[in-house]
Amino acid sequence: MPQKTPLALFALAALLGGTTPLAAQVQRSTLHDFEVVTVAEGLVNPWSMAWLPNGDMLITERPGRLRIVRDGVLLPEAVSGVPEVLARGQGGLFDVLPHPDFANNNLIYLSYSRPKDDGEGASTGVVRGVFQNDEFTNIEQIWVAQSTGNGHYGGRMAFDGEGHLFITAGDRQVPSTGDLEKHPAQDPSNHHGVIVRINDDGTIPADNPMIGTPGALGDIYSYGHRNPQGFVINHETGDLWSTEHGPQGGDELNLIEPGNNYGWPVIGFGVNYGSGSTIHEGTRREGMTNSEQVWVPSIALSGLMIYTGDKFPAWRGNLFAGGMAGEQLARLTLDGQSVASEETLLQGIGRVRDVRTGPDGYIYVAIEDRAGRPTNVVRLVPAGRR
Repeated sequence: MPQKTPLALFALAALLGGTTPLAAQVQRSTLHDFEVVTVAEGLVNPWSMAWLPNGDMLITERPGRLRIVRDGVLLPEAVSGVPEVLARGQGGLFDVLPHPDFANNNLIYLSYSRPKDDGEGASTGVVRGVFQNDEFTNIEQIWVAQSTGNGHYGGRMAFDGEGHLFITAGDRQVPSTGDLEKHPAQDPSNHHGVIVRINDDGTIPADNPMIGTPGALGDIYSYGHRNPQGFVINHETGDLWSTEHGPQGGDELNLIEPGNNYGWPVIGFGVNYGSGSTIHEGTRREGMTNSEQVWVPSIALSGLMIYTGDKFPAWRGNLFAGGMAGEQLARLTLDGQSVASEETLLQGIGRVRDVRTGPDGYIYVAIEDRAGRPTNVVRLVPAGRR
């Protein structure tokens, strides 16, 4: 794949100080003007959002709670039955994902930092269970990453429409020093820095790309990632997209292809935090896949969606990526499998952890605070349609 030229984002001139100023005024953009409306207040580190067929909205809070918004009201009690999480550092409860056939089987999936059996740290894990009467029961552990380290859990999930569940797993902050080719993210015998594909029951598809590769784990779909915290599937084209939380000056948008090596930490654009010292041997290498977009400076990517609603017709099919350090949304227009243009939205709204298209066609944004102070979920609506 040819190397793409990084598109620099403008540095934030000033923060607007939270959602209140933004909610009080019309936001301008090149194609749609919009307003910001609060959906749920008082959440602590909201990480992910999903909807059920009855209209209920599910929200995960990273400390380990699954919450429900029903008829526009955040219910005071958290859902019972959620597994124990290691809510330390970057760890906690991550994604929530209903099964595509939830209307018949009532299954939902949760990803989280699963405490290890020996009590030494945690690994990214996924459970599924029955969600009925606001309770999570009949829980099965269907996947646990073979990895060890500190943060960089990944934790995003998506179904592809063919019964396959994709899960992202980060490199666990293993230092990128010494022989870069010996970094565990370059070794598909573990789950450091990978995207996996499993069946909805946790078994491994027989046609996975690493099946038959000596020493490789059969559930791996792609490897050589750092910390993929955004993942979405374009169900119209079949394209798989991931955003990767990189080092300083190294955030990436990647088009995910089966079996490909995405280069971390051998290639990339970032440098070490603080010192600015070199990490990579270069920005490209034969046999490693280049990114479709690079953010310099980084915006700390988390959350990724393809807009599929009808409320913002000129944005349909665009990618929306959340930025935490950048406190913004990046809207990316595509030309086939390439990024054609980028627009920055919502500067200063707060740390954008997740972004989704709601069943009503509006855009929903989960905002978190690093210190764990209560924050909000908001939605974007066309100007004048509050």
